[in-house]
Amino acid sequence: MRLIDSLPADASPMDLLRTAVSALALYEPEETKPGATAIAGAERLTAALPTILGQFHRRRRGLPKIRPRPELSAAAYVLYALLDREASELEERALDVALILHADHELNASTFAARVTASTLSDLYSSVTSAIGALKGPLHGGANERAIELADLIGTPERTEAVVKEKLARHERIMGFGHRVYKVEDPRATILREWSRKVGEAKGDLHYYEILEREKEIVHREKGLYPNLDLYSGSVYTLLGIPHDLFTPIFAVSRVSGWTAHILEEYEDLRLIRPTAQYTGATDLPWVPVADRH
Repeated sequence: MRLIDSLPADASPMDLLRTAVSALALYEPEETKPGATAIAGAERLTAALPTILGQFHRRRRGLPKIRPRPELSAAAYVLYALLDREASELEERALDVALILHADHELNASTFAARVTASTLSDLYSSVTSAIGALKGPLHGGANERAIELADLIGTPERTEAVVKEKLARHERIMGFGHRVYKVEDPRATILREWSRKVGEAKGDLHYYEILEREKEIVHREKGLYPNLDLYSGSVYTLLGIPHDLFTPIFAVSRVSGWTAHILEEYEDLRLIRPTAQYTGATDLPWVPVADRH
């Protein structure tokens, strides 16, 4: 709490999360080490991330300090931490589904970063800090924020075709479409599409759902691409009242369970991850003495 309160209130939430997780290692040295205690550290981090994020957000909004709520589910605790109120049953379930769908997904960039760090026998907290650093990049963790920004730019379903086709004509990327793993629709997107509709109906606001459905039709028709998870998650979070700059940290709040599972697995079947490289540059170049170089 003292660290969070000492950092700039206008800091990037991902920078704050990365710094706080790294600092936690100073106070929990046994739980950071590879071995039997690492599972305790994994459990602690899974609980700590929403608390860190919630306290940071409450501080910048002038809300009271966060307090423990052990009677709440993980999803309900996240919403209480961020919104300073108890969630409805539908809100809790919507976020619970989103957290489940984000919890793990093969060797994405952040998970790979965590495993590379763990493979050196570095500690649990260093590995998760590496993962947060990788997730911060907009090509990995920030896609749902970009997707909802486009929906806000479009504004109404009627403008969707014109705006999307204009962006495609400029060869701009439409976030929320295509995936390295899936050549069909991301099955996680199929689930979150329904929750985007359910939460929109409950809030009396279906404009995001309608815009995203039009985007889905247009991008598939024009580019043959299918939606991924990021297309719909931002609309669910926005309707739940979560600020846009917390979308990627919420991703981390969920994915820490997947990261730590991978890290623990890496510790059990340890092998240093050290890819080889092949030089493809120029060869047979003449050596010129430094004094003769221009």
